[in-house]
Amino acid sequence: MTKQLLEKPVVAVVFATMNRSGTALACVNAIASQSVPPAFVVVADNVSTDDTAERLLALKNLPFDFTVHRMTENRGNAGGVEEAMEIAFSKGADAVWILDDDSWPRPGALEAMLEDPYDDSTVLHPIQIDPKSGKFTWPLQIFHEGKWGLVFSMDDMPPGKQTKSRGVWTGALISKKIRDAIGPVRGELFIRGEDEEYPWRMEQSGFPHAAVHNAVLDHPGPSDIVHWEFLGKHFFFEYGLADWKLYYKIRNMVWLKLQQSGAIKALSVACAYAIACCRFDGFSRIPLIFRAARDGWKGRLGKMP
Repeated sequence: MTKQLLEKPVVAVVFATMNRSGTALACVNAIASQSVPPAFVVVADNVSTDDTAERLLALKNLPFDFTVHRMTENRGNAGGVEEAMEIAFSKGADAVWILDDDSWPRPGALEAMLEDPYDDSTVLHPIQIDPKSGKFTWPLQIFHEGKWGLVFSMDDMPPGKQTKSRGVWTGALISKKIRDAIGPVRGELFIRGEDEEYPWRMEQSGFPHAAVHNAVLDHPGPSDIVHWEFLGKHFFFEYGLADWKLYYKIRNMVWLKLQQSGAIKALSVACAYAIACCRFDGFSRIPLIFRAARDGWKGRLGKMP
């Protein structure tokens, strides 16, 4: 794989939002406070019915070109980011920095990621910190001392400027080279699936991830999460997850596991979530779990029917 080092890459920031005007504005303001701001920002508004689009469009004197892309239909985070990324690359971005609307990069985050000449074959990303706990928003997979493992806070990280990582979506800085090699984000996943499927495609195509220690992204995490291992895979279960979020999570994971490992592993994922839901949330969600697993098995993606 031929690497290209860029001294001053043109960086765009993208995120999707819907009916969260205050949250979206806070994200844009955090981007505007970067010591090295991006060239432009593209926000996909998923047909908000509140004042989100209007408040975003009213922002003035930003240190970057600003586009509010008003979606024609609600396509979830996956579809919104897909469209925003394609707009950003069409406008000349060398790399796109993917955020959530409730993630707020600290002022030096982008500067830290661009401190060295930018390698467009590596997916750089900041450290995600939950402001309440001070720990990582989600456990991070890193490669250290010859093996992969999970770390939960900066105290667990090895010394140095960067650490090899994997499976990161929020905060990922993705070059046009990588996008051209693996294709666009799969918008039909809607939510809770693109964050695993796109990093998997990057890894399968040989594009490594690296966590940049001095780049920090504040991003609130789930308040109550259970971590367990099942058939050699790490699972993270959120208590009381809304039905629609649980549907997308299970459907997309079953579908993805079919692509990755075949029928047996896909069935094992469905069983794992069924067991977890029964254990932690009770038996009332069995019909929902069955419907989600069936739709994932049959490849019925897109918005929840």
